[in-house]
Amino acid sequence: MKNFFKMVFASIIGVFIAFALIFILSLVIIGGMAASMSSSKSTALLDNSILRIDLDGEIPDRITESNPFSFFSNSEETSDLDGILSAIEKAKTNDKIKGIYLRSGSLATGYATMETIRKALLDFKTSGKFIYAYGDDFSQRTYYACSAADSIFLNPEGIFDLRGLASVIQFNKSVLKNWGIETQIFKVGTFKSAVEPYMLDKMSDANRQQVTSYLGDLWGNLTKAVSESRGIPVEQINAYADELLAFSSPQTIVDYRLIDGLKYYDEMEAFLKGKAGLKASDKLRFTHPSDMETVAGSDKKISKNKIAVLYAEGDITVEDSGMGMFGYGGITSDEYVREIAKLKADSAVKAVVFRVNSPGGSAYASEQIWRAIEELKKDKPVVVSMGTYAASGGYYISCGANKIVAEPGTLTGSIGVFGIIPNAADLAKRMGATYDGVSTNKHSDFEGAVLEIPLVGLGTLPARPLDSEVSAKVQVAVERTYETFKTRCAEGRGKTVAEIDSIGQGRVWTGNQALEIGLVDRIGGIDAAVEEAASLAGLTDYSLKKYPAKKEFFVSLMEKSTEDIENVFLKLFLGEQALKTRQFAKAWGKYDFRQAVMQEVIF
Repeated sequence: MKNFFKMVFASIIGVFIAFALIFILSLVIIGGMAASMSSSKSTALLDNSILRIDLDGEIPDRITESNPFSFFSNSEETSDLDGILSAIEKAKTNDKIKGIYLRSGSLATGYATMETIRKALLDFKTSGKFIYAYGDDFSQRTYYACSAADSIFLNPEGIFDLRGLASVIQFNKSVLKNWGIETQIFKVGTFKSAVEPYMLDKMSDANRQQVTSYLGDLWGNLTKAVSESRGIPVEQINAYADELLAFSSPQTIVDYRLIDGLKYYDEMEAFLKGKAGLKASDKLRFTHPSDMETVAGSDKKISKNKIAVLYAEGDITVEDSGMGMFGYGGITSDEYVREIAKLKADSAVKAVVFRVNSPGGSAYASEQIWRAIEELKKDKPVVVSMGTYAASGGYYISCGANKIVAEPGTLTGSIGVFGIIPNAADLAKRMGATYDGVSTNKHSDFEGAVLEIPLVGLGTLPARPLDSEVSAKVQVAVERTYETFKTRCAEGRGKTVAEIDSIGQGRVWTGNQALEIGLVDRIGGIDAAVEEAASLAGLTDYSLKKYPAKKEFFVSLMEKSTEDIENVFLKLFLGEQALKTRQFAKAWGKYDFRQAVMQEVIF
């Protein structure tokens, strides 16, 4: 009887989830239709307009697919870095736009992205047009960019957060042990810290050393930039940061000259109207980066010679996980090998800028993309532009380029490899699962014991420890991958394998530090990488074309497999960790356990 009720309960849950999926899919379809119908509209700018840039949410490098859910919100669709930079460049020379309004929000984007936006804003200021910033609260990330503004205003009851950088890691070794899960770790690299949360209870000395180093460099970049813009000595900025300003009165922030005044939003609107030459009774004429896409730039080039900018963002995997449905879900070797081959075959493309923003991923997938870049280089120059991250696998796919350009705050390097193979034997025992079978050879069933929760179909964790012989073979495979990784880097950077090993070992470097040790060639953004590509190709006349090509939501949806869509809803209902567990099980079934990933959280 108990089992009967369990089955009935599971069936009810299944029906509920099915209805929920149908409802959400319906919303997606309706939103996608609306997005498709509105995507072709052009923007007619009004006189006395202001470009409004919302520093809120995530700012990916480039969104290649419309988000159907934006139709159900009054807010603007998420802007990408590509769109923001293009909008700033166009606004600089467009007579209808009087200036830029930066609106600070809750931002979850890396400091290198903020550096890029900040440099574009400083360039915009040479036009003589205004830049004003306002927010109910300012985080360190938004303040970094907004410090380039002519004036910064905070709500009288707002919060201003400036306290220095920190990296805090949760260590889960004991948590997993309490759940009955053991983590079997295989790694190469003294500084390879991505596995530490599963094998230690605190940071290793090596990891503490590298994090202290790159956090210090990132904070140094930020404080120097603020000092130059606000006229406050770096030492004084550090003294203010030590006061934990988030709990200080807004007037204190004004007194410290970190901002210029306090205004409620209606007062800020009135202020902007005056600066834009509008009457008090007029409505503010905001335009957004997404609106500027259809506005022609004054220097738009049309040439038969093209420089391709290929954007690659997210974790590196072999196959599509389905999480790229809304435009920036990852780098798959299957897709990018095809994209790179197309660029190689396109005679109009004379050079390629490979924009990489990735903390890494599958070592196997990284090798496939590296090989495709090597083949591309035989026909045309390749220059890498690094974003917030180009570390571990992100560096692997970058190292073969003719030139590498990074932002000062790019996190790169992390040349190292690891593998994590969980063992849920104890958990399986607690749940009452047992295993039996037949084998023809010694290790035929080494991956055969897998924990799954009946009826629900969750779990898919290996449920047996590796014996010493298999463990030794796995470690050798990881070490072999590290040797290959070092060799690729040595060949690409013109160094010996020993030299790469001395700056490798999984150590993370900032762009500034990477320049000093020869892992990158130049500090700068995408524009600098384009300059390098044009120079290598001997081009003075060229136009830019960006890849992968943007797709309407419905086109992309039709290309997705059932598994892709299942993955989307798995994450939606059960969270990202459930999706990663499923992806791990699939990768483990293909022995793709060797990972080249950098994993840190910076506040």
